[in-house]
Amino acid sequence: MSQTFLNNPEYIVVDNQKIKINTDFRVALKCQSIATDDSINEIEKTLAIVYLLFGEKALEGDIEEYGKRAVKFLSCGKEFVSQPEEEPYFDYEQDWGYIIADFKHCYGVDLEKDKLHLWTFYNYLNGLPKDSKLSQVISIRLEPLEGKKGKEREALIEAKKSVQLKHKKTTREKEMDSRWEQMLKR
Repeated sequence: MSQTFLNNPEYIVVDNQKIKINTDFRVALKCQSIATDDSINEIEKTLAIVYLLFGEKALEGDIEEYGKRAVKFLSCGKEFVSQPEEEPYFDYEQDWGYIIADFKHCYGVDLEKDKLHLWTFYNYLNGLPKDSKLSQVISIRLEPLEGKKGKEREALIEAKKSVQLKHKKTTREKEMDSRWEQMLKR
């Protein structure tokens, strides 16, 4: 049974059963964290995300169908298109302070207290004005150095350093660090 999502859906229908979605943006951010964690295999990722969004009962159903619904919900009803690997310019965890401040300033929403539907959160995030702190930070990260000379170039390099994202280590990198530390202890 196909289903079209309306604005801010609260339920999905699978096998003629109405299933409540955990729509809180915090849950969706946890799902995103799970989806990008390379220490978790694809089956475990799917099970974890389905459980977080639809509850324990969903684990007894057609996991593939629930997985598709999870992707559709987490993509805010838009068609999910895999993007080529690029240098990241945004990270929910590292930019969280900017997000909190901008939501409070621009929308009067306190993300530490207020419950917000994922789709509303996403629309607010994408609707931040150009003068918001997060928009300014992202603009600096994306600003090319090409064509910049002298003091302008130096200022941009310093600005980029001040807002650059910290590299998140892959599981392989963490394993190599651990091995190196063990070798040093010997």
